Amino acid sequence: MIDLKSMTLEEMTSALRELGEPAFRGKQVFTWLHKGAASFDEMTNLSKALREKLKKNFFITVPKVARKQVSQLDGTIKYLWELRDGNCIETVLMQYHHGNTVCISSQVGCRMGCAFCASTIAGRVRDLTPAEMLDQVLFTQVDSGLPVSNIVLMGIGEPMDNLNTVLRFLELVNHPDGMNIGMRHISLSTCGVIPGIDRLADLGLQLTLSVSLHAPDSQTRSKIMPVNRAYDVEDLFEACHRYFRKTGRRISFEYSMIDGVNDQDWQADLIARKLKGMPGHVNLIPLNDVVESPYKPSRRIAAFQKRLESHGITATVRRSLGGDIDASCGQLRRKAMEEQQKGERPS
Repeated sequence: MIDLKSMTLEEMTSALRELGEPAFRGKQVFTWLHKGAASFDEMTNLSKALREKLKKNFFITVPKVARKQVSQLDGTIKYLWELRDGNCIETVLMQYHHGNTVCISSQVGCRMGCAFCASTIAGRVRDLTPAEMLDQVLFTQVDSGLPVSNIVLMGIGEPMDNLNTVLRFLELVNHPDGMNIGMRHISLSTCGVIPGIDRLADLGLQLTLSVSLHAPDSQTRSKIMPVNRAYDVEDLFEACHRYFRKTGRRISFEYSMIDGVNDQDWQADLIARKLKGMPGHVNLIPLNDVVESPYKPSRRIAAFQKRLESHGITATVRRSLGGDIDASCGQLRRKAMEEQQKGERPS
């Protein structure tokens, strides 16, 4: 059986032609899938004979809502989706004045090992498929009844560690016969996988690149982000400058503020030096408490922001959303895994 939703329109059209169907059937099926059709029987403008042929040759991915949490503070919705193989991933829907943003996962688990992140605690299980990434946008929209206008790839997993799938997902979600979400409304986050950054630069996509920096010096960054041992922060800054020179697009630098670790004035000064000649935006993130992590939220966020701004760096503090619903990436999945291991019933 073949995963139909992971196909491009051209591939779908070709597959239907092989079944003896005219080319226009490909567009019909593509449109149904990208509206969130959960079965072939929902495709009412297709003949019953064609629907039966599709059932014999293809399958449609449809995630189940394993858990759903709605913030009483700001309306943020967090989903724990159960996939076909029983694995679970997280998606978060955030409501802003400018529209609704969905934060999606790219892998089941993560192998990057960032010390302050709950997503990586159990390691990487497997990559998601393009359909499983698309489903997070589709079915979050269907279940919530809220239209999605923006996407951020900042959920569980490292997108650059599953880049071919991510690129296929971007093509699908951007398609005019699909969800038609423009590239300028999509942000892709990486912890600093340099070959992926260079590949994106060559492609010249109009998305926003977000780099999870979290420390500007190699010693600190290696301590909290093992990826720095493979792609040193000095090389990462050079890759970011290359990206800007090729694309002309400003990079957003994500910076989780950790008490006594990466929140000193000299580190703000170093960021400013490394970004010289490249317009960058530093997004300061109040650290979420993760039980297994020894790191605590910084008490110097305002001072750090002021120091960056004194160098002419644009620095903002991310507004915390969903603080009452395990909204930090990986927390809900981790809680569900712990309960499963204990034999407890999910709440």
